[in-house]
Amino acid sequence: MNKQIRWGILGTGRIAKAFAEGLKYALNGQLNAIGSRSKESAQNFANEWNIPISCASYDELAKHPSIDAIYIATPHTEHMNNAILCMENGKAVLCEKPFAVNAGQVEQMIQKSKEKNVLLMEGMWSRFPPLMEKVRDILSKNEIGEIRTIHADFGFRPENMDPNGRLFNPDLAGGSLLDVGIYPVSFSFMINGEPDSFLTDWTCGKTGVDEQASMIFKYSNGSMALLHSSIQSDTGQEAFISGTEGSVRIHQQCWKPQVMTQTNWKTGEIKKIEYPFVGNGFNYEAEHFGRLLIEGKKESSIMPLNESMSIITTLDKIRQKWQLRYPFE
Repeated sequence: MNKQIRWGILGTGRIAKAFAEGLKYALNGQLNAIGSRSKESAQNFANEWNIPISCASYDELAKHPSIDAIYIATPHTEHMNNAILCMENGKAVLCEKPFAVNAGQVEQMIQKSKEKNVLLMEGMWSRFPPLMEKVRDILSKNEIGEIRTIHADFGFRPENMDPNGRLFNPDLAGGSLLDVGIYPVSFSFMINGEPDSFLTDWTCGKTGVDEQASMIFKYSNGSMALLHSSIQSDTGQEAFISGTEGSVRIHQQCWKPQVMTQTNWKTGEIKKIEYPFVGNGFNYEAEHFGRLLIEGKKESSIMPLNESMSIITTLDKIRQKWQLRYPFE
């Protein structure tokens, strides 16, 4: 494997454009191909982003010999099939969050990665910026003591409230939980792992999807996580970790972490810590994935496959509590 990963993007929507922008700043990767379900869409995307190869089908992209890794940028109802197609053809796969719709789908993806011996990772991009590395460093050094409470939320009110759009359509696994709720859930998992138990409630919208959701994760050591998601209203979009000796607050847009405050309860010292993005943030996960591929690794220690499975399993259990099933399940 050379030192420059040759990337392909599968899908041409908003998140595909965000990843293409991020790759401009990745030190070990270059965008080599785009794949769409239509020739026109692929060519338009290729022209906009100056991409040398445009593929008029996902199958063509998956089989292209000039690609090392593929970023799956389609709606999450398509993630499993798209990822398996790419892995069947020997491609490393970085799949946008959520990994898939449910645990059964994620299990098939992981099995295929092991069968084909290829690198697979969930694209939880908020784990990879420098500020989030600093958070993990602070916690590993026990600088705020034993974790007692985690608060995290992500809510917004979309401009387009179209009931047939991806956010509100149950056929597309719409709702707040899989779209934005996965950010606070994944954040809590990164810190405390899988909860021992949880409480949850939700607001069911007119189309039958969750438009708001609240969760309390409980751990055997007494620690708790208070989590919230919404597609009804804007929320603070902050994250707060409180320990026995101090706290860390990641300020607005905690899913795009750049500024936080660390407080020491004993001394009263308050430190503002800033790590502004280079690029748009997607470059950090792309570089991490590229390093894994260059080193011949098959999964990430920052976003490991067993953790992705635990997260989606917990999301399944939350929906079971609500008695929410998507029509295709």
